[in-house]
Amino acid sequence: MTTATHHPTAKKPPLSARAVRRTLRGMPAKLHDAAREPGLVVPAADGSPLLTDHYFPLADGDFPTLLVRSPYGRGVPWAPMFGMLFAEQGFHVVLQSSRGTGGSGGEYALWQHEAADGQAAVEWLRRQPWFTGVLGTIGPSALGYAQWALAADPPPELRAMVVQVGVHDMHGFFYPSGPFALENALVSALGRLHYDGGPLAFARAALRLQRHLRKITRTLPLGETYVPGFGGRVPFLEEAMAHPDPDDPHWQGADAGATATRSAVPTCLITGWHDVCLGQTLRQYGRLRRAGRDTTLLIGPWTHNSAMQQGWPEVFAESLAWLRAHLYDDPSGLRGTRARVHVGGRQEWRDLPDWPPAATEHRWYLDGGGALSPQAPVAAPPLTFRYDPADPTPSVGGPLLGATAGPRDNAALEARDDVLTFTTPPLTEPVDVLGTVAVDLRISTDTGYADVFARLCDVDERGRSVNVCDGIRRLDPAAAGPSAADPSAPGPGPAQAPGPVHVSGAVPASGPEPVTVEMSPAAHSFAAGHRIRLQISGGAHPRFARNTGTGEPLATATRLVPVEISLHHPSALVLPQTKKAFMPSTSDR
Repeated sequence: MTTATHHPTAKKPPLSARAVRRTLRGMPAKLHDAAREPGLVVPAADGSPLLTDHYFPLADGDFPTLLVRSPYGRGVPWAPMFGMLFAEQGFHVVLQSSRGTGGSGGEYALWQHEAADGQAAVEWLRRQPWFTGVLGTIGPSALGYAQWALAADPPPELRAMVVQVGVHDMHGFFYPSGPFALENALVSALGRLHYDGGPLAFARAALRLQRHLRKITRTLPLGETYVPGFGGRVPFLEEAMAHPDPDDPHWQGADAGATATRSAVPTCLITGWHDVCLGQTLRQYGRLRRAGRDTTLLIGPWTHNSAMQQGWPEVFAESLAWLRAHLYDDPSGLRGTRARVHVGGRQEWRDLPDWPPAATEHRWYLDGGGALSPQAPVAAPPLTFRYDPADPTPSVGGPLLGATAGPRDNAALEARDDVLTFTTPPLTEPVDVLGTVAVDLRISTDTGYADVFARLCDVDERGRSVNVCDGIRRLDPAAAGPSAADPSAPGPGPAQAPGPVHVSGAVPASGPEPVTVEMSPAAHSFAAGHRIRLQISGGAHPRFARNTGTGEPLATATRLVPVEISLHHPSALVLPQTKKAFMPSTSDR
């Protein structure tokens, strides 16, 4: 067994990590005790000192290495969930704080240093006597971005990646579908600035932001009102607000996933149906599949945070099986299908040969009486509602970073005058929806400036309406014309988020403009007796920054102008419905 003489600075894992480790349920029996070398100094690409903790199994033999690069510190939860757990299963784990975070030197940046600093970490590993040349990477969220950055030019030692609820496109995080993702941007900035300072410092910063949150989201200009919530300016947040165009030079190199598919690194992708990074994960899965790469997909009933909490037993099992298969050459834990998804409604796991499965497109038409029907209405008048940015339509649940994320009761939201709902009669048999949901609308507005938010809900026998998936699209009279992803591009979801759509103020002679609002993909079974409901509204605030109705820049807008939005017929909800092409999972994970 390895002793302290092999690692002169070896210590027990920190007490906080050991305490959290004892609370983790559903973990496999440990194979080894774990120790660590804390506070190692690894040079970044420019020589800045990056603080690094090395966890390892107390046992004789050669073990592969996992590199975990984080802007959120090296304590809880990373130390117990990655350092300890994977060392206990027979891996060296190198847990490193990104530059400018967690005590590391240098200046923090969202993405600009990740590729070079990741390569520098691998160069340091090559000089370690315990490094065998077999390397994997793992981690969630921003830790996933660090993996994609390294994989853009993968070192020869890199044999596998596990990207959990990960981001690869920074612009796509701030602008997932046109409007600025305000609430998630604020919460993300809070984490990036303060999570590495420990739980007390983070709690104080979170309370300060919470005290100012209503004023931030309700007062203009946004570029000034956000500052008290952080106790000062946040340059990367202001830069994101100032550069909405993905083609702006500011975002050059920000999409690490665009080049990573040139490599052949086997990649495990894990996300949740209410994860803020669901769309990015599925776009990357589609890229990898089209490139013929070795990849697998797990999608659970999780939000961004709950995947690493309630979902951790399934996430850990999936991650460990993938790493053992590619770093230990032991594929015994891998499932026989490429994709595994949790289906809402039925609350069951299904194994699929691929994602999305084969499905038949069904159109449910919106009528003037608030119904969804298989037949288009005849000569139905348009439906009009008024969106007032001074009293914006609120957001309820969905893919958020905060505690209110996920499926929620939509009753209060649907009672508002600025939310239109369209509902089927009670279903006579189950309807399984697996794939990307969309709504094809014909729209006119009186000003041209508007957002269109669409949401799919499951209404049970008691009338409780719960959100399944949703999406938003920005309308802009200054745009040259409809702008969307190339419809011929294969794979799940668009190649990038849809851009703004030109919609004329008055209805032209040729009729209103067609607008497609693509919602996030879903796997949901609507039970017999339930009803399918579609919501249409002018926003979801503060999840998305409200459309001020003026076209002024996001950070400096000072005026609010209401807009009337008219839905014309035929407009339709488009559901990818399937009755098979899947099998119930035989695994209890």
